[in-house]
Amino acid sequence: MSLPAPNNRLISSWVDNAEAWTTAVRTGAIPSRRAGTDEAILQAIARAPEGAVIDVGCGEGWLSRAICAEGRNVLGIDASAPLIEAARSAHEHHGARYETVSYAELATRGAALGAPFSVAVCNFALLDDNVASALTAIRAVLAHNGTLLIQTVHPFTACGDGPYENGWREETFGAFGGRFPSSMPWYFRTIGSWIGELCAAGFVLESVTEPRAANAALPLSLLITARRALEA
Repeated sequence: MSLPAPNNRLISSWVDNAEAWTTAVRTGAIPSRRAGTDEAILQAIARAPEGAVIDVGCGEGWLSRAICAEGRNVLGIDASAPLIEAARSAHEHHGARYETVSYAELATRGAALGAPFSVAVCNFALLDDNVASALTAIRAVLAHNGTLLIQTVHPFTACGDGPYENGWREETFGAFGGRFPSSMPWYFRTIGSWIGELCAAGFVLESVTEPRAANAALPLSLLITARRALEA
């Protein structure tokens, strides 16, 4: 029997690994988060326009909780039902909602979910090869001239010994501690590819920054700020 397609394995890994991921996040077991990626996305959100936020690929909900604690309305969505349940059970602030929604469903359920949103955040969440569909769905739920924030692995750091070209890679979670039942395929994308996909999906690039820990040789992540292009 052949292995499932990478996209199917990616989706199922977030169901299989929900408990281990939740534990890793809540115990501070992920080094890059401690080094600065959490702070980087929080600062970017603080600079974004006021209004409702959609946290796309919210996982166990840490970022949605942080956004809500600052007094903003937020909707967290994720395709993993166990992660959404973890988010709901941990949330103590009013104003946040969590829904099990895939990126494909987002495009058709926007109005029911509360669209339009002023800000969409994708924090290490766009991991498959079909990023065009996800970006198109996100654009559909953003307000006119709304802001999109994407934080992802920095291609230079994540490339390792592999070629600097788009393609599937494998994450074993070995550096995160704990026990993860499943490895996770994820799609490596170059900086040029990210920019090209954003422009093709109807976004205008505003900035690209590279958060870095003190005295580190390589950046921790790639942080992209874009806005929904106005229709002609």
